[in-house]
Amino acid sequence: MQDIEREQMEFDVVIVGGGPAGLSAAIRLRQLAIAAGNPDFSVCIVEKGSEFGAHTLSGAVMEPNALTELIPDWKEKGAPVRVQTKGDRVYMLKNDTKHRQLPDSIIPKLMHNHGNYIISLGNLVRWLATQAEELEVMMFPGFAAADVLYNEDGSVRGVVTGDMGVNAEGQPKSSYEPGYELLAKYTIFAEGCRGHLGKSLISRFNLSEGKDPQHYGIGLKELWEIDPAKHEEGMVLHGSGWPLSETHSNGGWWLYFDENNQVSFGMVIDLAYHNPYLSPFDELQRLKTHPLIRNILEGGKRLSYGARALTKGGLNSLPKLYFAGGVLVGDDAGFLNPAKIKGTHTSIKSGMLAAEAIYEAIAAGRQHDEVASYEQKFKASWLYNDMYAARNFATAMHRMGIWMGGAFNFLEQNLFKGKMPLTIHDKMPDYDVLERADHAYIPEYPKPDGKLTFDKLSSVFISNTNHAEDQPCHLKLTDPNVPIDRNLKIFAEPAQRYCPAGVYEVVKSDNGAKFVINAQNCVHCKTCDIKDPSQNITWVTPEGGGGPNYPNM
Repeated sequence: MQDIEREQMEFDVVIVGGGPAGLSAAIRLRQLAIAAGNPDFSVCIVEKGSEFGAHTLSGAVMEPNALTELIPDWKEKGAPVRVQTKGDRVYMLKNDTKHRQLPDSIIPKLMHNHGNYIISLGNLVRWLATQAEELEVMMFPGFAAADVLYNEDGSVRGVVTGDMGVNAEGQPKSSYEPGYELLAKYTIFAEGCRGHLGKSLISRFNLSEGKDPQHYGIGLKELWEIDPAKHEEGMVLHGSGWPLSETHSNGGWWLYFDENNQVSFGMVIDLAYHNPYLSPFDELQRLKTHPLIRNILEGGKRLSYGARALTKGGLNSLPKLYFAGGVLVGDDAGFLNPAKIKGTHTSIKSGMLAAEAIYEAIAAGRQHDEVASYEQKFKASWLYNDMYAARNFATAMHRMGIWMGGAFNFLEQNLFKGKMPLTIHDKMPDYDVLERADHAYIPEYPKPDGKLTFDKLSSVFISNTNHAEDQPCHLKLTDPNVPIDRNLKIFAEPAQRYCPAGVYEVVKSDNGAKFVINAQNCVHCKTCDIKDPSQNITWVTPEGGGGPNYPNM
C-alpha cells in the first residue's frame, strides 16, 4: 500500500481542519491576496467531517470581537449570530436537591457575558465555509489528512489524505481510492483539540519544551427543545458543585437559552480527575435529576447529543506555534481561554494571525521555513493579553480545589485584573493522576428513564455518528495486552467509563476478560487518547466522512 502512486496537488497554503481557526485562516489569506492584487494565490482546506460543521461541537457563548475583525459586515451577510446574552446566573449545587445562586459581586469578571452571543458553533462554521467558498478557497470536506509529508531537510511539505476503500485488514476493496498528496509552501494545522497530526508535530519538533503539559476537559452537550413558558432567550446559566463534588472532581455545567425555544445544556469535566469509576456521560445524566435543571428540561425533547475534549492548559501549556513549513492554530495549539470557557474568538484570531504571518512570508519569496513572525504577532495582539489574564484559572482549580481555587480566581480577576505577579504551574499530566480502583469510591448512577436521562447508545444514535463498515480500526493499541493485564487490574479499566460513546467494553467469560473496541460508535472526542492511564491508545483519523454529523451543535 505504501508504494501506491498518488496524485499530487500543489497550493500556496494547505489547511488541515475546517473549524473556526482553519476557515478563518483561509478567509484571511484570500482577503490579503485579493487586496494585494494576487488573485491566483491558492488556498486549500481539508476537513475530515462529511461537511463543514459536521464535527463541530461547543457550548457556545461567543465573543464577537474576532469575527468582527475578520468579516466586519457579518450581520449584513447573515451570520447565524443573533441571540445576544441578556444576563448571567451562576449556581452552586450543594447536593442532589439544594442549590445556591451566587451573587454577581463574587463571580470572576471573565465569566460575565455582557455583549456576547449564544450561538450554534456548527452553524457558524457552516456559514464561514460559505464565506471561504465565495473567496475561492479550495474546499475538500470528507477528506481526512492522515499523515504529514516532509522534505529531505525535515521541513513540512504538506499532507496526504487517507486512502478510501480499505478493509479492516488493511487491504484495498473494490471501492479503493488512494489518498492525495497536498503540497504547500506552508501548512496550517487546525484540527482542534488533540489533533493527531498536531500531536505528532509537537513531539517531532519538541514544541512543548519548557511548557506545562497540556491539560484537558471533556465537554458533553445535549440540545433540547423546551416548553416556551420556561424559555428565557439570551439567558446564560453556569454552575458547579454536585454531582462532581461526590468524587472530588472539578468541572461545571452550562445551560444557554438559544432561539426557537432551544437550550444548549452540557457539562465540562476536568480530565485531571482522580476517581477511575467516574463516568462523564453518567455525571451529565445525573446532573439533570437536580431540581434546578429538571424543572427547565422536563417535558421537553432532546434533539441531539455530542462530546468533545477541549484544552484547558491555557498560556502555560501553549507550545511553540511554528516549525519548519507549518504552524499550529486554534485548539490544535491550545488557544481556548479556560477562565472565559471560550475558544471561538481565540481560534478565529489565531487563524488570522497565522494567515497574516504566512502571507507575508510567501510574498517575500519564502517557503518551508519557520514563520517566527506568527508568534511575534500573537504576543503583540489582544489574544495574548486575553490568554495571559486567564493563565492561572484552570491550574488554580486543579491545585487548590473548587473553593480555594475559586477564591484565588476571584482575587486575581476582580482585584488584580488578571495581572497578579504570580504564575501557578501544573506539571502533572491528566493521565497520570488516577487512583487505584481498590481505593476508590464508586458513585451510583441513575437508571435511564428515556425521557430526562438516557443511555450511551441512544445518545450516540442522535449524534448521527457513522463510519464506513469494514475499515481499519482508528483506535490503535500500542500493546493489546495492557487494557486487561494492567488497566483492568489497577484501575478497573476506566476506558469503559471515560468514553462518552460506549466505544470500549470489557467482556468477561469463562475464558477470562476481553477488551472490545466498538470503533463504529466513536464521536471523535479524543478522550481515550488523553486519559488512558497507560497512554496505550492512540486516536488516528478514520476514513474521511466518518464520525458524527451534529445538527445545530
